Amino acid sequence: MNLEDLRKKIDDVDVRIVALINERAKIAEEIGRGKKTQNQLVEDKEREYRVLENVNNIVRDKNLGISREAIEGIYRRIIAVCKNVQGVEVAFQGEVGAYSAEASFQFFGSSIQIRPCETLEDVFQAVEEQGVPFGVVPVENSLEGIISRVYDLLLESALQVCGELELRVIHCLIARSETGLDAIKKVYSHPQALAQCRRFLKQLDCELIPNYDTAGSVKMIKEKGLSDSAAIASARAAEIYGMKVVAQEIEDNPNNFTRFFILAKEDSPFSGDDKTSIVFSTKDGPGALYNSLGEFARRNINLTKLESRPTRQKPWQYNFYLDFDGHRQDGTAREALESLDKTSIFIKVLGSYPRARKRQ
Repeated sequence: MNLEDLRKKIDDVDVRIVALINERAKIAEEIGRGKKTQNQLVEDKEREYRVLENVNNIVRDKNLGISREAIEGIYRRIIAVCKNVQGVEVAFQGEVGAYSAEASFQFFGSSIQIRPCETLEDVFQAVEEQGVPFGVVPVENSLEGIISRVYDLLLESALQVCGELELRVIHCLIARSETGLDAIKKVYSHPQALAQCRRFLKQLDCELIPNYDTAGSVKMIKEKGLSDSAAIASARAAEIYGMKVVAQEIEDNPNNFTRFFILAKEDSPFSGDDKTSIVFSTKDGPGALYNSLGEFARRNINLTKLESRPTRQKPWQYNFYLDFDGHRQDGTAREALESLDKTSIFIKVLGSYPRARKRQ
């Protein structure tokens, strides 16, 4: 068979592949409509993991000779396309190119519709009142700690946490194409990004100007034509806005990860590998917090995080934000929450969600 005949066979196969992808997308669209009618979350990460595992098993069982990485790459794109026809829209704080945008794409896939928001409050409002099904917000950084405003908003809001993601943060110094390192007199970025690059910025010896967003700082420098200024943001932000990376990996510590919560009007169903986030307040007295945490210890439930925040109602009174392994519908977890409810001033379940998958 000559080359042209082989190419014709590939063309015929492509016709069938396109038709099958289109058929799959239509089924996904129907599933999305059904979920919305039943007020269910469109996003289902556990289902995606099962699909990927299933196609890997097919390749293995039939000895097809396609690598795991190749088949997963193909199917991740197919899944992203199918989610796009389901109309998945995601709100995040910042401009296109912000780390929250990157977290959105990593969690939901590259074909989502994104809604940049100026403030964290706007993200919550978009999901609560404006019909956006999901929001993505940073909750803590491995170097700088919690984003306190997000925790306050979680307490005030009726939204639930339905997922989490851990994003490796790599900071770059970004400027206009004609700007060299010696010409930089001012550096703009989000306060967290400035704080995470202290050693590099100390050597640079320039004015540090906090801004509301990393990518937004890049966009501002470009639009205003600031040739003596630079921004700290991701390499992706430099690419999006056509700017130059002057220096990269400028963060003080390479173990720089930001944890994001995925917000929706409902949390996620039981998956078998879950976490739950709650906030509660104890009565004032010796051993009150110890006894509250004991409800989990007695049931062999692992606690993964504990933070305190002022109640803002009375000086020196605190709410406790707690993450633990398990789903709120688990038998033992449900018992612990019921017992905690009896001994606490108040308790609020912020949501149960699949544990973030560790990136290989």
